[in-house]
Amino acid sequence: MSAPISAAYSYCEAVTGAQARNFAYGIRLLPADKRQAMSALYAFSRRVDDIGDGTLPAEAKFARLEETRALLGRIRAEEIDEDDTDPVAVALAHAARRFPIPLGGLDELIDGVLMDVRGETYETWDDLKAYCRCVAGAIGRLSLGVFGTVNASGPRASEAARAAEYADTLGLALQLTNILRDVREDAANGRTYLPAEDLAKFGCSDGFHGDRAPAGADFAGLVHHEVRRARALFAEGYRLLPMLDRRSGACVAAMAGIYRRLLDRIEREPEAVLRGRVSLPPHEKAYVAVRGLSGLDARTVSRQSTRRRP
Repeated sequence: MSAPISAAYSYCEAVTGAQARNFAYGIRLLPADKRQAMSALYAFSRRVDDIGDGTLPAEAKFARLEETRALLGRIRAEEIDEDDTDPVAVALAHAARRFPIPLGGLDELIDGVLMDVRGETYETWDDLKAYCRCVAGAIGRLSLGVFGTVNASGPRASEAARAAEYADTLGLALQLTNILRDVREDAANGRTYLPAEDLAKFGCSDGFHGDRAPAGADFAGLVHHEVRRARALFAEGYRLLPMLDRRSGACVAAMAGIYRRLLDRIEREPEAVLRGRVSLPPHEKAYVAVRGLSGLDARTVSRQSTRRRP
């Protein structure tokens, strides 16, 4: 690897370590080449998210997002030289040559952030699911391009063909957990992601603007409803684990496990999300990583899949 490409990856890893602690924790379990590629994917995705979350006026955000899409087109066309001044583009272009990364997933991410800039809201879960597939399901599919799948034959062959679907579903589970965790922060930024029909059902249509639930609202009921939905998504998405090699499976199990534990905390104390960001202490993250490295989660899912198979 040349010095410019190595420096580009180092920059992306620094961005990842500073901006995404849970993600950075998980990818530490990967071999160097996959860890570098995942950092490049994160750094590009972070750039897209930062445009959407920034303070620029909407028209300027639209322009910046289209410029980023054009850069992605140059990466796809292999027009980025290793001495390019944009380290994220250099690293992502190199990663895309190393691994079969479906770069169209980053176009989907841009589409999802454009939805944020337009201030779109979601009437039903199906509406929200379309948004989540853009901003999170696509990341799952992009990551699968880096992870790859282990050779599958016999009765597992048809299951392995669904790996991208499971990766997409696991992304949805993570995103719905994020939405629950960040409900007050999003409200402060003028954003509402939870489906309007769910908010109305539980008396929460007035939104969340303080450290207590709206008067008369069944906020706990709303949270538990969404937690059940997220758990079903995790259960389906976890079927990806036996299809991955040991270290890739450990990485996915660690990241997903952290979010599942966040979901447990949110379920136990729903109003905690109105008081501040719910997070896990380092020792719990370490425990999740050990479970992932041991292959325990993958073996559990594999046994469950075998029992379900006719």
